[in-house]
Amino acid sequence: MDSKTVRVTLFRWAGAWGPFKVNIPCGECSLSKDVIQDTLATELAGIPVELEIREWLSEWWRPLVKGGWHAPIIMVGGRVIAQGHALNRGVLVQAVIEAHATRAAISGNHLFGKQSCPHCQRAKDYLQQAGIDYRYHDVVKDPRALYEMLARVKPIIGPKTPVTVPQIWLDGRYIGGADQLSKRVHQQVMPNYDRGQCSLSPERRQEHGQ
Repeated sequence: MDSKTVRVTLFRWAGAWGPFKVNIPCGECSLSKDVIQDTLATELAGIPVELEIREWLSEWWRPLVKGGWHAPIIMVGGRVIAQGHALNRGVLVQAVIEAHATRAAISGNHLFGKQSCPHCQRAKDYLQQAGIDYRYHDVVKDPRALYEMLARVKPIIGPKTPVTVPQIWLDGRYIGGADQLSKRVHQQVMPNYDRGQCSLSPERRQEHGQ
């Protein structure tokens, strides 16, 4: 398996343990398999994933050491993400993208943002004025974009720092938000009275008699 490939493992209620045998997997195991395969073909298309299906009754000790004891057990990159019930595809998408982000560095120019964000629009304008081609990801409309942004930015800014938009990468290197992008492309940051810096602008200082 390639180092960038994410392994998804489904332990289904089937197999044999001593004289006890199960030949027909449970309904929730079959449903989980269908959810996994469809999600890999749609939301996770383009991400290298290897799916393996194993029989829990014959290998119950393998997931047990990871905390998995109730089939169906779904593991991503060796970590249990669901067990005992049919899989929620959103949980799978998030787990696979998080695992993929640790294996494959981002490349190219990317802006993660949302339609209602004025700072995202400002960042778009900076990129356009600088003649920089980029790929835009709407984190509200596209769950995959949201999960990737969080998976890539959290290790950089720390788990306790709130993640805002935009989040920008140029040539695969993390830039930050619109203000950091402005400095990078040598654009002037205009005063924004809705942010904490507003009291430092000349106009506001005059209003307050400073």
